[in-house]
Amino acid sequence: MAKRRIYMDWNATAPLAPAARDAMTAAMAMLGNPSSVHGEGRAARRLVEDARARVAAFAGAAPEQVVFTSGGTEANALALAGREWLAGASEHVSVLDHAHGPRLAVDGGGRVCPDAIPPGAAVALMAANNETGAVHPLAEIGRRVRETGGLWHCDAVQAAGRLDLAAIDADSLALSAHKLGGPMGVGALVLRRERALDGPIRGAQERRRRGGTENVVGIAGFGAAACALADVKALRDRMEARLEGAVFYGRDGPRLGNTSCIGMPGVSGETQVMAFDLEGFAVSAGAACSSGKVGASHVLLAMGVNETAAGEAIRVSLGPGLAAADIDAFAEAWNRLAARLRRG
Repeated sequence: MAKRRIYMDWNATAPLAPAARDAMTAAMAMLGNPSSVHGEGRAARRLVEDARARVAAFAGAAPEQVVFTSGGTEANALALAGREWLAGASEHVSVLDHAHGPRLAVDGGGRVCPDAIPPGAAVALMAANNETGAVHPLAEIGRRVRETGGLWHCDAVQAAGRLDLAAIDADSLALSAHKLGGPMGVGALVLRRERALDGPIRGAQERRRRGGTENVVGIAGFGAAACALADVKALRDRMEARLEGAVFYGRDGPRLGNTSCIGMPGVSGETQVMAFDLEGFAVSAGAACSSGKVGASHVLLAMGVNETAAGEAIRVSLGPGLAAADIDAFAEAWNRLAARLRRG
């Protein structure tokens, strides 16, 4: 009999939500390019605009402020093109690769000090870290940027569904559908305050802010998935309380209720991921987009963790559908594997 799999990598991607699947199935039955003026085209356009309205309401924005993209990475790239940005040292690689400017240090918990933001700076600071779940002091950052005449782009990919996006006073937000239970390959840049974009994809679509025929099926799924996710903090805390000899990163301050960054001293993260996979648990070492690469997490290094310890951490991220029995099974496996792998 095949071993039951327990999925604990929600920050990498969330399972497709039934509502998103239904919306996509309905959209697949439609004909028409949303830029066409005939009846079929107008029907496709209505579907796109209905989804835009739902995503906008979810993000605390107006529909005309939502630009659909191919995902969170493109949303970040589109927002950051054309100017120098001061990015946090623990940002997602899709921000660090496009923010061509200096880095803003984070403390040992992975959070920035708002007073360290220079007056008038254009800053790229995520809402919550994808590896540790650490939440920046968002209200204070917003006040600092507003009071000093700066600009703030916020990668809200991990925060969406877990924090109130309307309360984040950023000039722009990046979102990704598949982190919420929508499909892969679709996201959005939410422009709270209108500004010129200098992205590489030019065309007449998306009010000329991002070219290319809209992914109608994916957008339909995104709209259906744009809602709050169930709070699993109690399960996360239950798990952490049961791990023997574990090191937790980012736990000394506010963080997402579903995320735990866990160090197993003496055992590499890569070895842990493979061992847990054999035990039936899906976890990751660092961000999913870079977990196949050898090297310590840049997020933990930015927090002051030494390279050896940073290479011994895994990320466990939870979502709806997990039960206390699943958490207890993982904790038992962690303790068993920790004892065995340390001996090895």
